[in-house]
Amino acid sequence: MKKHTNRKHERINSLNLLNYTCVDRKSEETIQGMGRTLNVSQGGILLETHVPMYAHYSVALSIGLEDEMIDIKGQVIYCREATKGKYESGIEFKEINETSLRILNKYIAAFREHQKKA
Repeated sequence: MKKHTNRKHERINSLNLLNYTCVDRKSEETIQGMGRTLNVSQGGILLETHVPMYAHYSVALSIGLEDEMIDIKGQVIYCREATKGKYESGIEFKEINETSLRILNKYIAAFREHQKKA
């Protein structure tokens, strides 16, 4: 039986390094660092970091997808401790420019095509 989810977009497993900056409700930078994606879709990512993020944070992301960089703004939806010293945060994309969206869609399409051949 397929598990029901509320996701609009299928997520693909993907390990990519990224830089993030979190901003609180007062528009003040609270956390900045490096993390990695665990999975990605057209609507969001699952992000692994060494510090927790809070659901009210906005986050600016710079993600390396193969040879290209994309910049996306999102909202932290949830955060959970995964293993000691590592946290997983669900990030919903809120602002993505046309060029970054095109690159993201190209990356997802290439991944799906690779999966079909495997």
